[in-house]
Amino acid sequence: MLDDGEEEPISLYFRPTPDGLKISILLEELGVPYDVKDADVGKREHFAAQFHAASADLGFPAIVDPEGPDGHPLVMFESGAILHYLARKFGGFYPSNERARADVDQWLFWQVSRLGPIATQCNHFRHHAREKDCYAIDYYTNEVGRLFGAMDVRLRDSAYLAGSYSIADIASFPWVRSWKTLAQDISRFPNVERWLREIGGRPAVARGLSVTKKETTDP
Repeated sequence: MLDDGEEEPISLYFRPTPDGLKISILLEELGVPYDVKDADVGKREHFAAQFHAASADLGFPAIVDPEGPDGHPLVMFESGAILHYLARKFGGFYPSNERARADVDQWLFWQVSRLGPIATQCNHFRHHAREKDCYAIDYYTNEVGRLFGAMDVRLRDSAYLAGSYSIADIASFPWVRSWKTLAQDISRFPNVERWLREIGGRPAVARGLSVTKKETTDP
């Protein structure tokens, strides 16, 4: 039972994927209490009724905020939307100035619509496809390199993707840190390499990355 005034934790339906790590990192950065509900996909536990209610497409991550905007529980899926909601609700890593918000939003949506999908395809064709497709491997590997290059140009004149450290950086970091798996030479992107080092050195980020070591509860 919660003590008077104690905040009920957010439920995080989680797998240690880049999209899942986005959310655990932000929750750690915000200092918001949360419980990890780790469903074992191999055992088909992700089809549990509670998880089905939280994620419309049975994908990770998803959250249940017991204290939604109207005082009632709010369930959400889609990592970019979750980042946006949590940052706005708890007032962190998302600016109040509309021009600055526009900068954060464009890089957040860039990750969701470009970096994440391209990196996913690169990883699939390089490591998981049943048949080797040289064209697909080369195409998606080169596309990841192109996107890393776009980041490198941006980070040449800016410490972070949208000026100050924000949910735009939190969204991209778990994907970019997998540069070896994506067959990238990070030394080609010195500004991205510096950015990775700085974000990776944040204590909250380290805690978010190690979330799988926490005791989890069943869905």
